[in-house]
Amino acid sequence: MRKKGFVYISILALFLLVLSGCGGASSSKAELVQGKINVVTSFYPLYDFTRNIGGEYVNAINLVPAGVEPHDWSPKSKDMKNMTSAQVFVYQGAGFEGWVQDFLGSVSADAALKVVEASKGAELIKTSDNKDEFDPHVWLSPLNAVKMANNIKDALIQADPAHKVAYEQNFKSYAAKLADLDSRYKTELSKTSKKEIAVSHQAFAYLCRDYGLTQMAIMGLSPDSEPTAQDLKNMNEFIKEHQVKYIFFEELVSDKLAKTLAKDAKVDTMVLNPLEGLTEEQIGAGEDYISIMDENLNNLVKALQ
Repeated sequence: MRKKGFVYISILALFLLVLSGCGGASSSKAELVQGKINVVTSFYPLYDFTRNIGGEYVNAINLVPAGVEPHDWSPKSKDMKNMTSAQVFVYQGAGFEGWVQDFLGSVSADAALKVVEASKGAELIKTSDNKDEFDPHVWLSPLNAVKMANNIKDALIQADPAHKVAYEQNFKSYAAKLADLDSRYKTELSKTSKKEIAVSHQAFAYLCRDYGLTQMAIMGLSPDSEPTAQDLKNMNEFIKEHQVKYIFFEELVSDKLAKTLAKDAKVDTMVLNPLEGLTEEQIGAGEDYISIMDENLNNLVKALQ
C-alpha cells in the first residue's frame, strides 16, 4: 500500500514539473483583409466553422496560434486591434475564454462589431451546483456544432446581407456533413462492447452524453488543472474495474503524466483530440474539425472493443 502511495505522489510531482515549464503564447499572424468580411474567432473549431460557412466572402482569423492550447491563452495588443477592427467576433462562451468579458466590456456601445456567443442555444452541462458554471466543451458534440455553426451563419448574414443566399447554402451543406458525422458516431459506438474511457483532460462530457459513454479524467476541465494523489488512485481503480485498455491524451499538452500513469496501470496510450487547436503538421496535412473527429471515432472504437 505504501508503495502505491509513493507511485501516485511521484506521478503528481512529475505533472507539476511539466506544468511549471508551460509558457505563454504569441499572437496570431493573420491579418485583416480589405474587401472581405473579417471574422475573428477565439479558437480553432469556430475558425473552421466560419471558414466553411463564409467561403470566398469571408476572411477568418483564428486568434490562438497553431499548436497552442487555448484554455489559458489571452490576447495580445495585435489581437485586440484585429478584434475591434473586424466586422464579426466569434467566441465560445460558457466560461471557456477567461479574457472575453473584459474585451467585450471595452467595446464601444455604438461599435459596428457583431459579437457571436457560439454556444448560445446549446444544452449545456453543469459542472457543479453553481448554476453559472458549465462545461464549455460544447463543440465535441457534432449536433451542438450544427447549432454553433448556425449562430455564426446568422451573424454573417447580419454583417453582409448581400451574400445571404451563399451563407445559407454553405451552412446547409456543412450542417449535412456534421449530421453525417453524428450518424457515424452513433452507428459505430453502438457496436462497442465497452462504454468507459479514461482521458487526461475532462473535455468529453458532451460526446459521452450523445453516444452513451462514461469518462474518467486525470485532470479537470482545464488540461493544466492539478490532479491529486487521490485522483490518480481513482483513475487506476477505474482502469482495473472496467478493464480499460488505453488512457487517452491530447497533442497540445504534455503526454508525460498520461504515459507514466498508463505504465503504472499496465495499459497503453492513444490520442483523443479535444479539438481546441491543431498543430502545424495537422494544418499542413489539410486536417479539419470533421477529419479529426473521424480520427477520434476510430480511436474510440479501437479502445472500446
